[in-house]
Amino acid sequence: MSSTHGAAEAAIPENAQVYLAWLAVEKGYAKATLAAYESDLEYFEQYLKNRGRSLADPQALTRRDLQGFLAEQHRARQAKTSMSRRLSCLRGFFRHLIRHGVLAKSPAEGLANPKLSKPHPKSLNVDQVFALLDTPGLPGDPEALRDAALAELLYGSGLRVSEALGLDLCDVDLTSCIARVMGKGSKERLAPLSDTAVAALRTYMGVRHAFEPDPAEQTLFLGQRGKPLQRRQANRIIESLSRAAGLPSTVSPHVLRHSFASHMLQSGADMRAVQELLGHARLSTTQRYTHLNLAQLAKSYDKAHPRARGASHSKDED
Repeated sequence: MSSTHGAAEAAIPENAQVYLAWLAVEKGYAKATLAAYESDLEYFEQYLKNRGRSLADPQALTRRDLQGFLAEQHRARQAKTSMSRRLSCLRGFFRHLIRHGVLAKSPAEGLANPKLSKPHPKSLNVDQVFALLDTPGLPGDPEALRDAALAELLYGSGLRVSEALGLDLCDVDLTSCIARVMGKGSKERLAPLSDTAVAALRTYMGVRHAFEPDPAEQTLFLGQRGKPLQRRQANRIIESLSRAAGLPSTVSPHVLRHSFASHMLQSGADMRAVQELLGHARLSTTQRYTHLNLAQLAKSYDKAHPRARGASHSKDED
């Protein structure tokens, strides 16, 4: 596996390359994850080489080496999420060496991940979402129709941007209002399509040929020269729509997914149903969307609690 950085002095040794190959073949890790892990191993290897050590000699590594590595990242103001991922990568690498009898004990044993803050996912309110979705483009312009269809799909079905961009024409059934989606971990699910998404997709698919795709190209969303639309392009599309609607330029495709989840739950949808719609493996992930602001909580309390001011309730016991 080639180095993602190309710096000879930071190239990872053979035992680390074997570990990445094992993750790819035996564990089926995605290319993006493998690239991130390779970068993490290179980062640590460079740190070690600056101190006369190397992953090639794992028996010589100690817990102090990893503590120093984390301390250096902290001084460099690295994101805690990046630090945690690197430590997780190294833990896995050392476990791999233990399984193969190279190490008796992991130097990462006992090290805790940096404490991460858990902010609630960003979401838009309903009016903001409608303003974004209703932003007019040039009438009949294929790109504007594509952008509208993508935005409607991201919000209407709560898809990850990778899931939307991974759709083929055959995955979308406009008659049944269903899309067959390939989610994380190659898990397939069926996602309902909203009426507005169906209308937007039908209009876009009627002009899709304007992108001049190769006859064999079956990807639903196309970019320049008829090639599949890329994630970076999709991000720019949603940012552009949000700016045109007068919203913050930081609005991303994932914000539309968050908004979908928040609005579904706030409207009383069952949490496990929303979990299925989002393709979450764990219910705890979906529960992150159940937050309400203080004003909402106070209003609900005042309206419903028997001892709250202004609460209207019957004297009859339930």
